[in-house]
Amino acid sequence: MPGGRLTQQERQQIALGLGDGLAYAEIARRLDRPTSTVTREVMRNGGPTAYRPDLAHRATEGRARRRRPGGGDAQPAARGDGRDAAAVRDYEEAFATVFMQGGLPRMTARVLAALYATDAGSLSAGELGERLQVSAGSISKAVAFLESQSLIRRERDDRRRERYIVDDELWYQSMVASAKANEQMVEIARQGVAVLGAGTPAAARLENVARFMDFVGEEIVRAAEQAREILLSKPVGVAVEGSEGADAAERPDRPEESGSAGGRG
Repeated sequence: MPGGRLTQQERQQIALGLGDGLAYAEIARRLDRPTSTVTREVMRNGGPTAYRPDLAHRATEGRARRRRPGGGDAQPAARGDGRDAAAVRDYEEAFATVFMQGGLPRMTARVLAALYATDAGSLSAGELGERLQVSAGSISKAVAFLESQSLIRRERDDRRRERYIVDDELWYQSMVASAKANEQMVEIARQGVAVLGAGTPAAARLENVARFMDFVGEEIVRAAEQAREILLSKPVGVAVEGSEGADAAERPDRPEESGSAGGRG
């Protein structure tokens, strides 16, 4: 039956499906569950090659006990912004799962998801540790990796505490940096053409790789430049600090609507 927590029997079926090489969608279909449920379950418990149903079940029970001290509901008054604490927590886990599918380690993905789910877009190391119930060392490793990928930045607040921040410009910078990393692949592929001899099948293959990566990298940078202002705009109805509501509502949703250079002709 869809909904509710996965049972131990369902986790055993997930493990069998993974062992048979089934896709998450097929495993979910057999369980009559959303694909996202199976994906999140596997990714938060070691991934497809290390998933163990018994360990996953015990880990889930342990999280449930920590969230429900005394057997009551899961901290209904823990938030001061009026949001459902359990719904926000589940959303952050789902968001982190998407980051993990993109290649981020689990703790790194959880930190990034937590930062994106705050209105301020920033948290201190202590706040992250409390929010995620993990050690300072785990937070330190995660933020170091995120900084190296230009996904977050850090600055000190009035109390001299370091705060980790996600903002619109960083997402753009990360996209451009990722695209430019393709240049290394282009270079090494073309070196192979010279070494293996132009006109040979191997050289032709590498030249095709170089041309493909070169083209895609340029297009990603061009698209990121054109779409940059989307990241800087605010949806209608969201307050923009230091500006009138009408001004915020008039900001374009798409770059071509603003008449920006490089828009569609």
